[in-house]
Amino acid sequence: MPVLGAKLHVPRSRRELVARARLTDRIRDGVRSTVRLVLVAAPAGFGKTTVLTQWLATTDAPTRLAWLSLDARDAEVRRFLTNLVAAVQASSPEAGAAATALLDPDRGAPVEDVIASLVNDLDALAGPTVLVLDDYHVIDAAPVHEAVTFLLENLPPQVTLAITTRADPPLRLARLRARGELLELRAADLRFTHAEAEAFLNGVMRLGLQPRHVTALEARTEGWAAGLQLAALSAGHRPNSGTDLDGFVAAFAGSDRFVLDYLVEEVLEGQPDTIRSFLLSTCVLDELSGPLCDALVGRTDSQQTLETLELMNLFVVPLDDARRWWRYHHLFADALRARLVGHDPERARGLHHQAASWYGAHGRLTDAIPHALAGNDTEQAADLVELALPQLRRRREDRTLRRWLQALPEDVRGRRALLATGSAWARLSEGDLEGVDAWLDAAEDALGSAPRPVMLTETPALRDAVRDRDKDVAGLSAMVAVYRASAAQARGDIAGTIAHAQHALDLVRPGDHVSHGAAAGFLGLAAWAAGDLQTALDTFGQAVRSLHAAGNVADELGATVVLAGLWLARGRPDEAQRLYERALEVAEAGPEAPRSTTGDLHVGLADVLRERGELAAAERHLQTAKGLGEQASLPENRHRWYTTMAGLLQARGDLDGAEQMLNAAMPLYLPGFFPDVRPIPALRARLHIVQGRSADARDWAREAGVDTAVGLDPEVRRAHDAGREDAPSSAAEFNRLTLARLLIAEHRTRPSAKTARATLGDALQMLDGVLTAAAAGGRRGSEVEAHILRSLAQQARGDLDRALDDLGRALALGMPVGYRRLFLDEGEPMTQLLRAAADGADPGTAAYAADLLDPTQGPGSAPPASGRPHPDDGLSDRELEVLRLLATAMTGPEIARQLFISVNTLRTHTKHIFTKLGVNTRRAAVLRAAELNLS
Repeated sequence: MPVLGAKLHVPRSRRELVARARLTDRIRDGVRSTVRLVLVAAPAGFGKTTVLTQWLATTDAPTRLAWLSLDARDAEVRRFLTNLVAAVQASSPEAGAAATALLDPDRGAPVEDVIASLVNDLDALAGPTVLVLDDYHVIDAAPVHEAVTFLLENLPPQVTLAITTRADPPLRLARLRARGELLELRAADLRFTHAEAEAFLNGVMRLGLQPRHVTALEARTEGWAAGLQLAALSAGHRPNSGTDLDGFVAAFAGSDRFVLDYLVEEVLEGQPDTIRSFLLSTCVLDELSGPLCDALVGRTDSQQTLETLELMNLFVVPLDDARRWWRYHHLFADALRARLVGHDPERARGLHHQAASWYGAHGRLTDAIPHALAGNDTEQAADLVELALPQLRRRREDRTLRRWLQALPEDVRGRRALLATGSAWARLSEGDLEGVDAWLDAAEDALGSAPRPVMLTETPALRDAVRDRDKDVAGLSAMVAVYRASAAQARGDIAGTIAHAQHALDLVRPGDHVSHGAAAGFLGLAAWAAGDLQTALDTFGQAVRSLHAAGNVADELGATVVLAGLWLARGRPDEAQRLYERALEVAEAGPEAPRSTTGDLHVGLADVLRERGELAAAERHLQTAKGLGEQASLPENRHRWYTTMAGLLQARGDLDGAEQMLNAAMPLYLPGFFPDVRPIPALRARLHIVQGRSADARDWAREAGVDTAVGLDPEVRRAHDAGREDAPSSAAEFNRLTLARLLIAEHRTRPSAKTARATLGDALQMLDGVLTAAAAGGRRGSEVEAHILRSLAQQARGDLDRALDDLGRALALGMPVGYRRLFLDEGEPMTQLLRAAADGADPGTAAYAADLLDPTQGPGSAPPASGRPHPDDGLSDRELEVLRLLATAMTGPEIARQLFISVNTLRTHTKHIFTKLGVNTRRAAVLRAAELNLS
């Protein structure tokens, strides 16, 4: 992803500026103290950037400066990080190499890993460093805010972050303020004083105003720098007489909008026709260069014109030292655009079209598309989006892709198979299944149409984009069928899922391993939904092998979530744990490993560890996943963090907290990606049963369509009445086990009711059916759970012998492979049974029961099975010494000198410490060491 060099340069100051020592001294003093963040926040035109550039021009400036001018495209977190690392490297070429490698789109490294790598490099630099993020208000994306928050919390002591913005960013400012780590310059601070206004109007602009004029303009503008500048330019073009100035100052009033409109009109009217035409023709651009402006104005002297505008102080800001790129002052550009659109909207559209063509021909598609859209040239915009789509998908810039697709008219998307398929994907990602079908129909109708020729000047960059687009189009038939399989799965249509996935396999072109893997994957998922675990494992294994053949390591690792789920259904949490641990070893093997699903792997392992009773280890993996952020988790998996945390909280007795987690999970669940084998509504019903809220659980049974007479879905009930035990779907089986719990709980609350014994009989009958079907389908997890519930039902009937017999079977099946919470979460009735079993005659059952009752194996007491993190793996004496110094304010080079080692050796020790403590930043290492009492 190329970085425009102009974004990395400090805006060059004009020849004369009003000295503002009262502000630059405050910044200097703050940076010398404990300040982590210098926040310059004020409305547009208050000189926020200028005051920073003035401080940086003083002799008190920092040793090292990294400057990044932000724009709306930086709201994509990967683009933001790429530009941030480039800014650091512009001043310190030795820093950021590892972070750059982590940003490779094929790697999918977590955001926190990228920042941690950059922070560690900054820590190794001697002397103070300032990172500047200019115009931060253009960022409206939570992932970028989270990334900057993580950066702030882990900055080395010699590094300061400075931000200019029009609005307060969501960066935990209150905490920084309370710690004395925040220096704020607000509009009240930036307003020009009377002395500064006089120095600007008469010293810089040389207007020769009387004191009363200065006082009036300062009062009318309230010290607003941009207002003063506009007023000065307008006044400078009036006849130089006191009477005219008096009239001008007296008329300078009204709202900002009217004042700005008036002044811009006055400024424009005072320019030659050629300059006025140039300004209006180029105001649609966010960045200005000679060749780009030439394309819009139809001339060849734009470079000289831009240089002239800068000399005239006509709101042109240079973006690089070479004077190749400029921009207009934002307020000035806004006013010019308003005038252009108001007077000649057709001309404005034509200018946007020309800008889009220039950017597109130069391979800058993401710059071209906004202009094509702004010019209402939908065909040109659609061409450009088609060309950009493969790259956007590879980079996972989903937010941008969805926004651009939605900006195109539906009829334009519908005529283009690639865009129609992209629109189907967008609808699927938002849970709109009806929309998916409609767009896939449109895609199939358009498949016979060849892609439109690109009406742009051909360049090498453009040829590559065309090749990638045509490759995607060639494989669309198979992918349309894959998306239909996904939509069928979302509806619970197992037969439809299989039919569409098989059709996709028939359409896959030779060598298209990705499409083959996707189709085979849905066949495996359909088998899982149907309860046929062996077929599911075999077929999904084929899908994983296809992904491996394609070299798609990220998706191959992501498939671990499905494979582990299948092994859990087979009653093998130990095998699921092994899969997760092996996948995490690959994902965390080094900087070359892709990490786009690392968070999902941590969540999956946390769920297995929770089941094994290792609650502290489970929580650590959940917190690790949370720290990795959304970039380390696929959208279809994000609900899993909340359902796993709900299970953890329930195991710790926090039932209200568990319910809050399940409520949070509900809107995050996206149908169509995986079979819904553990429906969240059923999980909530189970929690309600534990809470004693049987009425709420009964409501679930009605809403889920479960037959409350014997707990069967209608189709399964008909099979049962006919004397057959057809295998229920995995979701239906989960619902039946949930209803069995409800029936047992209702018996306990009203055992004397006339229907009570019949209710337990229904439960046992239902559980017998589950046992028969689960045993036939190899679903040992359901077998263990059914035996547990049978034991509780028999206990409720007063038949202790049969209860212990079922419990013994459950223990024998479940305990050797790691089941614990499945027993313990049943509460006091299970505890009573375990005590009876521990005193019983069967030595194996007694041993398992005693193990479950052992308080030393209670919540959070067991060590992590995965070995991550595990400080007892052995911090060496030298590593402990380094760890103690990391807790000080010393920089990396200072620590190295203290220990008489090189900086590279220090980095090696630090990396080993991070690995052993399971962290990725210095600050996190210090906190973890304090938790573990390491000294």
